[in-house]
Amino acid sequence: MTDRPHAIESLALLGTLAAAFDGLHPLCDQWVQNSTDASNKGVHGDHPVYRDGTPATENPGNSASTMTASAFGRRAVARHVASYSAVQMAAAIVVTRTLGYRVPAGALFAGAAINAATHAVIDRRDPLIWLAKKCGKHGYITHATVVRKAGEEWPEPVQDIAGPGTALMELDQALHRAIGIGAAAVTTWLATRKTGRR
Repeated sequence: MTDRPHAIESLALLGTLAAAFDGLHPLCDQWVQNSTDASNKGVHGDHPVYRDGTPATENPGNSASTMTASAFGRRAVARHVASYSAVQMAAAIVVTRTLGYRVPAGALFAGAAINAATHAVIDRRDPLIWLAKKCGKHGYITHATVVRKAGEEWPEPVQDIAGPGTALMELDQALHRAIGIGAAAVTTWLATRKTGRR
């Protein structure tokens, strides 16, 4: 026989967490993430760059420390994921406690870890492009691009496959949101299983 109060508790918590994770995802990606990290989290390469991402070949006399372009990209995504995770966890705690529920820390950390790890992998772009191609989305990615207008950074208009308005960004957002539901389900299961109930 189904334990109705337990089922209701689980469904309510799942709905609350899924709504919080989903609702905060655009806020964290568009408002909390700084512009530098947004632009550089997908950077790859073995060529040396300075701490600001400038290629070391542009100023060979500079004695400042360098790193590979891939290391620079990993640092950018790590900063983004750290801020994303902090906001997401804080909001989950505030929302659930405001509603009178205390989610165990272990359950919260498990859900946050799922979102953080997958967010980092997806935002490095190459794994997302690989997955999209395996799912038959390569044509969608190459078709749904945008042209960024010329400005200070680019003297000529540039075709962009990864930023706002592109198929790759839509695929990125859809995958993050779907994983958020999984993370909410794992958090809920850990928080409400009978052996660990409050």
